[in-house]
Amino acid sequence: MIKNIIFDFGDVFINLDKNIIYREIERFGGNPVLSPEVLAINMDYEIGKISSEEFVAQLTKVYPKASSTEIKGIWNGMLLDFPDSRLEFIENLAKEDSHRLFLLSNTNALHIDEVEEKMGIEKFNRFRNSFEQFYLSHEIQLRKPNAEIYHFVLEENALKAKETFFIDDTKENTDAAKKLGIKCWNLQVGVEDITHLKSKL
Repeated sequence: MIKNIIFDFGDVFINLDKNIIYREIERFGGNPVLSPEVLAINMDYEIGKISSEEFVAQLTKVYPKASSTEIKGIWNGMLLDFPDSRLEFIENLAKEDSHRLFLLSNTNALHIDEVEEKMGIEKFNRFRNSFEQFYLSHEIQLRKPNAEIYHFVLEENALKAKETFFIDDTKENTDAAKKLGIKCWNLQVGVEDITHLKSKL
């Protein structure tokens, strides 16, 4: 029996344009294939090892034709809309009180600030308050798909893997969770929607 549900954020609740970085960075002399250096900078930022200022400063060295403002604009440009239907869905699920609800997202401070700005603080707080715990990778200094992050959520909340359901749009993340005995839904973006969750449980 499923008692606990862990949700990803990007492309599960908020729509993303993940390819904007590859498209836009070319305008500033960047390579559309992200280098190991850029991937390492992003990983450090997602686990809070570097600040937003350090993150932007490091990227301006990699892409010297882009200003810090332009880099922030490209970075936050991947954040699109958050449909009201999904906000209403998670609020209603929380009101039902049939499951313990958690959010677990690989994200960063710039993106969260931008989400608050886009949604408005009232809507963002409604969303955040729908969850028992709201885990952001840069705050807990862990990221998916490392097994450590799933162990952390399970142990901190006394959850049993076999009673837990995890939704993420990235197969690598759901595959890692499955290895721990967590039941998963690898949501197919553009084909499936989180509002259809109950048909998957």
